[in-house]
Amino acid sequence: MNNKAPLVLVDGSSYLYRAFHALPPLTTSSGQPTGAVKGVISMVRRLLKDYPGSPVVVVFDAKGKTFRDELFEAYKSHRPPMPDELRAQIEPIHKIIRAMGLPLLVVDGVEADDVIGTLAIEAAANQYQVIISTGDKDMAQLVCDQVTLVNTMTDTVLDRQGVVDKFGVPPELIIDYLALIGDKADNIPGVPGVGEKTALAMLQNLGGLDSIFGDLEQVRELEFRGAKKMPEKLAEHEEQARLSYQLATIKTDVPLDMAAAELRNGEPDQQQLLDWFRQCEFKTWTEELLKEDSAPQQIDSPEVEKDYQVVLDLEQFKGWLKRLEDAELFAFDTETTSLDYMQADVVGISFSVQAHEAAYVPLAHDYLGAPAQLDRREVLDALKPLLEDPTKAKLGQNLKYDMSVLANQGIAMRGIEFDTMLESYVLDSTATRHDMDSLALKYLGEKTIHFEEIAGKGAGQLTFNQIALEQAAPYAAEDADITWRLHQTLWGKIQRESGLDKVLKTIEIPLIPVLSRIERNGVKVDAERLRKQSSQLGERLAELQTQAFEMAGEEFNLASPKQLGYILFEKLQIPVQKKTAKGAPSTKEEVLQELALDYPLPKLLLEHRSLSKLKATYTDKLPALVNPVSGRIHTSYHQAVTATGRLSSSDPNLQNIPVRTAEGRRIRQAFVASPGCKIVAADYSQIELRIMAHLSGDKGLRDAFAKGLDVHRATAAEVFDVDVEKVTDEQRRSAKAINFGLIYGMSAFGLARQLKIGRNQAQEYIDLYFERYPGVQAYMDRIRQTAAEKGYVETLLGRRLYLPEIKSSNGMRRQAAERTAINAPMQGTAADIIKLAMIAVDQWLTTEGLRSKMIMQVHDELVLEVPENELNIIEVGLNERMANAVKLEVPLIVDVGIGDNWDEAH
Repeated sequence: MNNKAPLVLVDGSSYLYRAFHALPPLTTSSGQPTGAVKGVISMVRRLLKDYPGSPVVVVFDAKGKTFRDELFEAYKSHRPPMPDELRAQIEPIHKIIRAMGLPLLVVDGVEADDVIGTLAIEAAANQYQVIISTGDKDMAQLVCDQVTLVNTMTDTVLDRQGVVDKFGVPPELIIDYLALIGDKADNIPGVPGVGEKTALAMLQNLGGLDSIFGDLEQVRELEFRGAKKMPEKLAEHEEQARLSYQLATIKTDVPLDMAAAELRNGEPDQQQLLDWFRQCEFKTWTEELLKEDSAPQQIDSPEVEKDYQVVLDLEQFKGWLKRLEDAELFAFDTETTSLDYMQADVVGISFSVQAHEAAYVPLAHDYLGAPAQLDRREVLDALKPLLEDPTKAKLGQNLKYDMSVLANQGIAMRGIEFDTMLESYVLDSTATRHDMDSLALKYLGEKTIHFEEIAGKGAGQLTFNQIALEQAAPYAAEDADITWRLHQTLWGKIQRESGLDKVLKTIEIPLIPVLSRIERNGVKVDAERLRKQSSQLGERLAELQTQAFEMAGEEFNLASPKQLGYILFEKLQIPVQKKTAKGAPSTKEEVLQELALDYPLPKLLLEHRSLSKLKATYTDKLPALVNPVSGRIHTSYHQAVTATGRLSSSDPNLQNIPVRTAEGRRIRQAFVASPGCKIVAADYSQIELRIMAHLSGDKGLRDAFAKGLDVHRATAAEVFDVDVEKVTDEQRRSAKAINFGLIYGMSAFGLARQLKIGRNQAQEYIDLYFERYPGVQAYMDRIRQTAAEKGYVETLLGRRLYLPEIKSSNGMRRQAAERTAINAPMQGTAADIIKLAMIAVDQWLTTEGLRSKMIMQVHDELVLEVPENELNIIEVGLNERMANAVKLEVPLIVDVGIGDNWDEAH
């Protein structure tokens, strides 16, 4: 230690519990809980950054009883046992802290507070500054001119004045304060009937316990409610107050092996840190270690010789081409000028046929001229037969992109056998992001060269054709090598898990060329109509803003949570519903929805938010996304993003265009057919409910679908015990909420909120539903049990969704995992069905040589652009292929619509 750098004492036990309960759950791909590890180590890392040069000492409670348990048998006795998920994280936390080179103290018979108190007082006595990092209010008793409390979770600092401001008494009276009011967290009894205001009145006017009990009559003279009778109460409970004082007092004389002045940070053990960060799957911290000079790229394994070749002459290229032709499988990758597959030009290609060996062929780097690089057209023409040969197996990472880029060059890539992005996704959709950098780190323990490292960031970022070959070639060759090695690891894991290979080989891989075609087909939009709608939305937004100002009585920023909070909860005195993590009133959408039932301004704000989002996301943005060559919009579909298997899309996101609002439907009206064509939209009817009927085997539900009944009306008839013909629209609406709510795991409380009825009535509806459909309840009970036993649930076709929180001791987290367990098989099966339908429809259109083309997939809907002379054949054939994508115990019904635009067809 030195007198300039403060001694930092960390209350590890305080942060351990707070990190576990306050932060979102985090687990590794194998289900190992790591949320508390991440929280505690993050806090320690921040302290090292905030106090450079300071010794950072981390103190934890020891196992077993302490002297306080001998004083008071009930001390902390009400606390439940430590959850297993937290207990499992203690060893990693301790090991990581020690590997960081930091002193870690655990002393038997006392608490962490006592060890910290002893070190703090000793250091302060020697004129050292001390920082205690804690969230425990008891520590306020240690604050003095040399000792300050810091709470890194709330960014608060308590010095002497801070203690007075927070508690109303100085540090010297904190123990007396706790002795009077007690401490529920530690089961310190205090004096019954003495709350904060009463305690402060006595302490501020009379002093500590000795002064108060020295002359109890003076308490009667104080001005607080119940003062006249307080002396008798204090006299009756003096012994309890004195005991509470002892329990609340932090020991400052714990015998320790080392003096405060001798504590210092040691050198970090980079190898151990790397091992633990990898085991906990902390990607960012692992990368940071690998970047440091003291941490070689392959710390824990012998350096492997890598043979990365740059192919610059024709003979060398022909040699590689022969190797690719002879190989049973080869990894392939393109380097391009853009992430936009419609505009990207090929800059170079790389390939690999065995681990640690790869080649890069530069084709269009700006600074290279003939004969320094091969002719692009000549190389691509030579590769074309191989790339188009369906019998030659190819492997890649996100090959849909490469396929689309090659299509721009007149190459129709076939023979895609594996894709490492999809292998990782099928293996465990939630374990990690599925980009190459993340996968290399997770499965190979290697940090790859990131694009930003060779191209820079921001506005000045280079495109690949501008990057020097010395940097471009290792980056590109590494892509092919890593892809090859990832496949070796991932495919082995998939084959060991029953059924996952089928999901990969029959759904995800065959879908790659289908999605590539849909993306390149694009969809025509009426840009002028969208611009007009944007203008109209702008006018309506201005009107809403003016009305909001009038309601509020002043102008304010409708997009500012702080200003909005002031208007709603301070000026208009609307009751606060929820608070943010920092204690401010929440203005989130669900809060405004609740308030909108009773107050006009929140209702208006919701409309303003909705229209603003539509304008910014769609009516303003869509015209700018029209491709100048094709005159169409080309979205990107993502196979490896959602947990359940559903596709997502971006630029634009087609999944979020509202269908239930007039404004959303007007946006859909701008998605139009080309001249001589119509838009055909085919939508699965109530597919998740039909899957529920199949999975649950419930006779009542299956019969309703088999007879072609309106299932919501049939459910209403069952639940409300009326004839189907007599079901009212209100009863049908309630039944629909029950049907869809239950498959999403909705509780009685949630149903009550949605239907605006009492919780008891909602529970009665649910009970009646399960009474009429016992198979559904049996399925839900069965799936919860299966999920808890296996740690995952499966779709009908074998896709898995892992649920690491399914055994959590935290009730809310466990119940959320159970709700997911119930819904995921249905949502995932629906995703599998629509994917299989897309594959079947694409094969049919291609085989029959039809000019109709798929142009969008949104939720449970396929959208096609169809020449008018093919309408009849498409309507019949599309229905047939979608309805028979899989065989369920209930019929799959497809609604097919035709129109000049998407809204008309849907």
